[in-house]
Amino acid sequence: DPVREAIHSVFLYHAIQAGMDMGIVNAGQLAIYEDLPRELKESVEDVVLNRREDGTERLLDIAQKYKGGSSVQENKQDLEWRNLPVKKRLEHALVKGITEYIETDTEQARLESNQPLDVIEGALMDGMNIVGDLFGAGKMFLPQVVKSARVMKKAVAYLMPYIDAEKEKLGNLSQNNGKILMATVKGDVHDIGKNIVGVVLQCNNFEVIDLGVMVSAETILQTAREKKCDIIGLSGLITPSLDEMVHVAKEMQRQGFQIPLMIGGATTSKVHTAVKISPHYNLPVVYVPDASRAVGVAQSLLSDGLKEKYAADIKEEYAQIREKRLNAQETRKHVSLQQARANKLVTQWHSPKASCDCGHHKKVDHYQPIKPSFLGLKVFEDYPLEEIKKRIDWSPFFQTWELAGKYPRILNDEVVGKEAQKLFHDAQMMLEQIVKEKWLQAKAVIGFFPANAVEDDLEIYTNEDRQTVRIKTHHLRQQLFKSGKPNLCLADFIAPKESNVEDYIGAFAVTTGIGIEKKLAEFEKEHDDYNSIMLKALADRLAEAFAEHLHERVRKEFWGYVSNESLSNEELIAEKYRGIRPAPGYPACPEHTEKANLWALLQPDQNAQMTLTESFAMLPTAAVSGWYFSHPNSQYFGVGKIAKDQVEDYAQRKGISLEEAEKWLAPILGYES
Repeated sequence: DPVREAIHSVFLYHAIQAGMDMGIVNAGQLAIYEDLPRELKESVEDVVLNRREDGTERLLDIAQKYKGGSSVQENKQDLEWRNLPVKKRLEHALVKGITEYIETDTEQARLESNQPLDVIEGALMDGMNIVGDLFGAGKMFLPQVVKSARVMKKAVAYLMPYIDAEKEKLGNLSQNNGKILMATVKGDVHDIGKNIVGVVLQCNNFEVIDLGVMVSAETILQTAREKKCDIIGLSGLITPSLDEMVHVAKEMQRQGFQIPLMIGGATTSKVHTAVKISPHYNLPVVYVPDASRAVGVAQSLLSDGLKEKYAADIKEEYAQIREKRLNAQETRKHVSLQQARANKLVTQWHSPKASCDCGHHKKVDHYQPIKPSFLGLKVFEDYPLEEIKKRIDWSPFFQTWELAGKYPRILNDEVVGKEAQKLFHDAQMMLEQIVKEKWLQAKAVIGFFPANAVEDDLEIYTNEDRQTVRIKTHHLRQQLFKSGKPNLCLADFIAPKESNVEDYIGAFAVTTGIGIEKKLAEFEKEHDDYNSIMLKALADRLAEAFAEHLHERVRKEFWGYVSNESLSNEELIAEKYRGIRPAPGYPACPEHTEKANLWALLQPDQNAQMTLTESFAMLPTAAVSGWYFSHPNSQYFGVGKIAKDQVEDYAQRKGISLEEAEKWLAPILGYES
């Protein structure tokens, strides 16, 4: 493989020089021409360019030296690059993500330079420019870029004392492509995506000021003014963050800001940015879908030659999105809340007849709910991570790193397979340390309670006599017109109060993030973004795995409605089981304030060291909470867009104003509030 890859690299290099217009390559196995070992490159060029009669024999002779390794990967036995000039050594270390010699090489470069800042703006930025070009061309992938950033940060950290010592003499000689302030908005605690974007921007010579998480609009704007930032970037994961971003945009307009605004995060979208945020700020507001686009957006927003046309194009595109959205709302057919409730999922709680004759659902004859093995709470302290990790779904892990593909197929993917294998290996090594050295602690609390439905609400009772309502939860119903299918609401999966059938509901809150801050601080001290992001990503995967593992025990043991269930991990990931565990903030129950009911029932603050922010985000961030439903017809679904009559009804049921309801339901409103 190393020799074959070297031949491809040499051929492509010379063919491109000779005018080749197009080639089909495996980017994941494409060696960088400049990085080929000198001996190997010379021998391969002898063959490809037919320079020597004995070229083939000489190449075969040296091929054995490279057997078992890869010219794409760092060959520990091949340290020929250490003989290069220091500038080239620094470039090599950055492209390959090698930290072992960075301080030695940085010191040599400093001694050979007029001032320490020259090392950053010379060799180091040249190396990072190569990284940026390779990433932009699809020849490097995000995990490699983050490793490169780790090398860069260690070099800069080494130089900082020298730079500080000369600060007065140097003044503001440092040049960059622009200064970008980044923050996760107030109430939100998620920052993996934001951190990745920051790393990629820094790799392309942007100065990034990261304010962290739960940052108020006032702090964001004040810092942007003080630091004279060129762009503000906002991030958020939970739906309330969308409303906070609108608030920031309004404040930027009110305070007369004249810099662009970038928007990103899991719940954000181009449509939301165009419809909800952009109209409140006169300067460009641009949605950035992932880290690979951030550099292009930032460069376009700040380039003297590009920014005017780019801003005009964005403005026109977003205006078209708003018009299209408005037309879609006019043509989308909603039914009234009354009609939607009349088309609810029907269960024959008393009759032996089929529960539903629509043909789309399993039929339930005379369904009688099963009582859980206990009522009340069960707390799990320091749950074994060894058990939890067996249930990890790895596909979202690779998505975090912007490697597209489903596990395990991604490991053999033609484009990203090799990098996915390296990333997976690193993840397994860290996961082993997490478990063995107890970097993280897992805690959880679950509970089962008597419950019945009252229209679209659920009454959860204090005990089995069902006379006293402990908590009332509020749910939403699908309102788009459906032909032959029910308009679902989670309340459909619980027996109505008037049926006199005794039904039950479960609840859970789990976390695998206890103790994570200590380890993250260690990585931060070492300027190690790669392992910091890796740990956060693994903690998130463990939290989801914990929720999956506990749900399995609930079905088979604690509630026990399918005690003989036997499913593989793949079948569990594909949700082949009976029952669901919907979480507030997700499609079936998209309103985040309902988490307050979970907290009132389960008391995760005391029982699992979990808290809620003012926007109902969970801390630690590696956490999952939600409801357990056992009904045979229960299924995951999306509420979708809802009409004003349901919002008014929901506000009345919750005892809040229409304005407050519209605020929390903003992402699913089917009308302009």
